[in-house]
Amino acid sequence: MSRPGVPLMQPQIILLKEGTDASQGRGQLLSNISACMAVVDTVRSTLGPRGMDKLIVDDKGEATISNDGATIMKLLDIVHPAAKTLVDIARSQDAEVGDGTTSVVLLAGEFLKEVRGFIEEGVSPHVIIKGYRKAAQLAINKIKEIAVKIERKDETEFRSLLLKCAATAMSSKLIRSHEDFFTKMVVDAVLCLDQQDLNERLIGIKRIPGGAMQDSLLIDGVAFKKTFSYAGFEQQPKYFENPKILALNVELELKAEKDNAEVRVEDVNEYQAIVDAEWSIIYSKLEAIVNTGAKIVLSKLPIGDLATQYFADRGIFCAGRVPSDDLNRVVIAVGGSIQSTCSDIEDRHLGKCQTFEEKQIGGERFNLFQGCPAAKTCTLILRGGAEQFIAEVERSLHDAIMIVKRAISNSLIVAGGGATEMELSKYLRDHSRTIEGKQQLIIGAFGRALEVIPRQLCDNAGFDATDILNKLRMKHAHEGAKWYGVDINSESIADNYASFIWEPALVKTNAISAATEAACLILSVDETVRNPQSEKPQGGPQMPRGGAQRGFRGRGRGIPRR
Repeated sequence: MSRPGVPLMQPQIILLKEGTDASQGRGQLLSNISACMAVVDTVRSTLGPRGMDKLIVDDKGEATISNDGATIMKLLDIVHPAAKTLVDIARSQDAEVGDGTTSVVLLAGEFLKEVRGFIEEGVSPHVIIKGYRKAAQLAINKIKEIAVKIERKDETEFRSLLLKCAATAMSSKLIRSHEDFFTKMVVDAVLCLDQQDLNERLIGIKRIPGGAMQDSLLIDGVAFKKTFSYAGFEQQPKYFENPKILALNVELELKAEKDNAEVRVEDVNEYQAIVDAEWSIIYSKLEAIVNTGAKIVLSKLPIGDLATQYFADRGIFCAGRVPSDDLNRVVIAVGGSIQSTCSDIEDRHLGKCQTFEEKQIGGERFNLFQGCPAAKTCTLILRGGAEQFIAEVERSLHDAIMIVKRAISNSLIVAGGGATEMELSKYLRDHSRTIEGKQQLIIGAFGRALEVIPRQLCDNAGFDATDILNKLRMKHAHEGAKWYGVDINSESIADNYASFIWEPALVKTNAISAATEAACLILSVDETVRNPQSEKPQGGPQMPRGGAQRGFRGRGRGIPRR
């Protein structure tokens, strides 16, 4: 019996495996915010025209130089579970819009930083989440209200608008010194596409080290690098007008018998019959291809020396081992379909183009298909000194292509350079004064957090951020000054809409909604359960007890008699 007044000892209940780390409560929430801030500090200095580049070396020793937020976040190999959310929003911004990947990470980090004090004072995370969602909706509605719609009445004027959007996307990239050259190339590439579909995958990008950046060129059609070829290839014609094109997934090569099959024969004549059968099979395939009337034969699989010489004798061009994505682009562009057999090929299975030629570009030879009727497509061929440099040019052009695509499909634009964020900040702070309760503080905090973009632009350019932000706040307090932002060239403020620093409104709305969702997700987590056993590399199932002894029994020692 227990004595009265002495509480009974409660037995300890263990739900999780021994060694499991279960952090929870306010401390866990603050720890997650600190982890996200550490990630934000890594990419902070890459924002804007004066942003710095990062050199990232992976575990294989490959170096990547980039200031693209999504690329850096992907290569950082973050292991903290909460901070991985920032990697996801950078990737989603890159996939959806193409640009603004650094901005979205910065905004998410600043949203968390602004409410850290509220969390420490004991404000419920759900109150903050409610306020942030309301503020994000107000901000997105305000962007739609102030955005300028671009009309596609005059093609020349519309093209100049797209050039300005592309130039803004490139202003923070490595290629900003060759902005005029590349903006024209990007806009031409996007305008080559079907304007209803705007499938950016139909813009192929090929890299050739060597030469200057200005040696890069845009080809109106499909281009891919010359594939591995056999003897007889040089005898084939390298230029055609209005040819028929056949795409195959068939191997046209004789294989050695030892690789192909095992055949047991008793007589030499039987062996000869097998070899003859193999030759007759490949010849029947080649004759069937020639009878289709195709002048260009492409295949994903090898085309051997026999087939190469056979086609050369009949004035047909062939290429085997064509990469799958290149062959698919050719088929989409020229029409027809990829055939997995050489029999029953009809005219509708063949593609057509205006001209085909093999051309030397730098140190490589390229097969060019131009004037493709089925789908509008193009290929960018990039030149440059170092491989890392060309890779960064490719990433920069991808961002600009996506921005031009979004500008065509959405047609709403806003001014960049922190102008839109300052106008939203002023609007949200004014709105917060019209409501009461905790929501007033939280919507005000959201408005203050938006100022991180112009402040970081100033810090990266070496300007006095406090002075310039004060000027911007004063300017935005007046009517008709909504497009004033940071002017990098004059170290002051300017009307960025008049300066043609334009970007699609979708960049801003997507960044704000993604950053808000990420911040709300991190604020809603108050416990992390981590099992160290699950993080160890798996070494396969353990051997049962006594298994080693049973395994060695009877090896060289004889089996003991009973």
